[in-house]
Amino acid sequence: MPVSRQRVRDFYQARMSRDPAIIAQFLHDDVEWMIAGPVDLIPICGQYHGKVAALDAIARVAPSVFRVTKLNLDELLVDGDRAAAFNRLAAVQSGTGRTITYQRAEFFQFRDNKIIIYHAVLDSFDMAEQMLGHAINTSLTNAPSDFAASGDRIAL
Repeated sequence: MPVSRQRVRDFYQARMSRDPAIIAQFLHDDVEWMIAGPVDLIPICGQYHGKVAALDAIARVAPSVFRVTKLNLDELLVDGDRAAAFNRLAAVQSGTGRTITYQRAEFFQFRDNKIIIYHAVLDSFDMAEQMLGHAINTSLTNAPSDFAASGDRIAL
């Protein structure tokens, strides 16, 4: 069954409410919820299986890390039972009060008009630097000598 653009937009509104009862209406009981990124630096990242675990990530874990204050939905594509979105967020980090902004790509699959698969990819490097409050050292000074000597860059 195709999902409507409005259904996806309604999910974003529900998520911004942070009300688990409202959000639950959009999640399939067997939802696979995954956010790619460094779990040690950004605790919302990781895999969550089932509605209870996904709601915990959305309503408890995420607010313990930051509170989203603004969401700009830059792109939204819907095709049949799938949707993809690219958005920019502003949030206030819990504990520090630091404002962070980051980009996120999200991919959805719906079953029975509910999210059965959710995968997100964050601009986690930029987000991690903002959450840490400083640039991450990416120099090759601690790299193996054969890489450092070659002058080649390696992805970290």
